Amino acid sequence: MQLVVGRIGRAHGVKGEVSVDVRTDDPDVRFAVGRVFHVENNVCPALTIVATRWHSGRLLVAFDEINDRDATESLRGMFLYVDVTDEETPDDPDEFYDHQLIGLAARTPTGDELGVVADVLHLGVQELLVVATPNNEEVLVPFVSAIVTLVDLANSHVIINDPGGLFDDAAALVARDTSGQRK
Repeated sequence: MQLVVGRIGRAHGVKGEVSVDVRTDDPDVRFAVGRVFHVENNVCPALTIVATRWHSGRLLVAFDEINDRDATESLRGMFLYVDVTDEETPDDPDEFYDHQLIGLAARTPTGDELGVVADVLHLGVQELLVVATPNNEEVLVPFVSAIVTLVDLANSHVIINDPGGLFDDAAALVARDTSGQRK
């Protein structure tokens, strides 16, 4: 299983050092010298850390396979992944790995089925759950505690408190009868 731990940012200097937008709560372990990363869509071979340092609140990383500014710029915006076992879980009980969420049933607070979590998107600082509804629509749900009020791994579901508008179009499609008219 692969886990997103960072996103490559701007080049720093001319020797291939890059800033990294950290996506892990344990950067000292995940970004230790010698760690190997896979890059989004396998756009390059695995990258091995040779040095890290903090500079003005940003993590700067040097990889063995990258030694100039042009090479780093070509990777800008790409996500960095590490291999983890299926049994590995975050230390914080309110954090989850993508593979733990995918496949969970999505329900309302009253127990009505909304669909199934099909994917987790990482967009900047925001994460979104992609919920596949029974009518094969995809609904993007902000993964924030005010909306996703419960993640219950033991019972394989999440509770989504729709503030209004997220599932309206999906519900309207389900309400159509076979003639194409709304019920």
